[in-house]
Amino acid sequence: MPRTVVATRYVTPLREGGSLPAIVEANDDGMYVLKFRGAGHGPKALIAELISGEIARLLGLPVPEIVFVELDAELARTEPDPEIHALILESAGLNLALDYLPGSVAYDPIAHRPDPDLASRIVWFDAFVTNVDRTARNTNILIWHRRLWLIDHGATLYFHHAPAWPSSQAGAREPFSMITNHVLLQYASRLQQVDESMARLLEPEVVSEIVSWVPDSWLDTGGSAQNSALVRTAYTDYLLERVRAPRTFLPEALGAD
Repeated sequence: MPRTVVATRYVTPLREGGSLPAIVEANDDGMYVLKFRGAGHGPKALIAELISGEIARLLGLPVPEIVFVELDAELARTEPDPEIHALILESAGLNLALDYLPGSVAYDPIAHRPDPDLASRIVWFDAFVTNVDRTARNTNILIWHRRLWLIDHGATLYFHHAPAWPSSQAGAREPFSMITNHVLLQYASRLQQVDESMARLLEPEVVSEIVSWVPDSWLDTGGSAQNSALVRTAYTDYLLERVRAPRTFLPEALGAD
């Protein structure tokens, strides 16, 4: 389960994305990229960031450490920017962050050629979690210490934005046509070879445990413990149904690689 730290200093906003994340310092003297609960799609973006990021880690993919961050509204007091001031106030409480990778640079599709096995595993993972955000236009990959690092998974698991969620699991077996825009697809020549080994890692009890880490306060349940359990079960069931063979998210990628 991710550690919990307390934000002690707001350092600077990161204005590349629409949700306005920020670099903050925490009480463990670490620096983190904070994703605000009060921004963008709200808690669902944090849920996707947590579940998908930890699933990626489970699959052996390079993801910066994910931590829970307690944010005190008092940090807004000295912030002159009204947008950031409001964002801190709206996000007081529990948020999510990724370890800050100082000196990292954005992945360049022309300059960097990933190993075919790693590229295949990343494409497989992104198709599984329906990641719409790993394109040449917005790679969400950093190069740090000569390694690829996957970041920003808040746009994954977009099924939970559907009006019928969580009562319907209809989308679990749907293909993912947007995988054809994946920035690493041209290097993913081992998709069929990695398929079985990746799927085997997603054992029901492990997936259920990752979903259990989502804080109750992020779930839209009306404060009911029973509803929280139902929503967690819905996430787990969706992910397990999606990984069930034959995996319907693979053909689009196989046909385009």
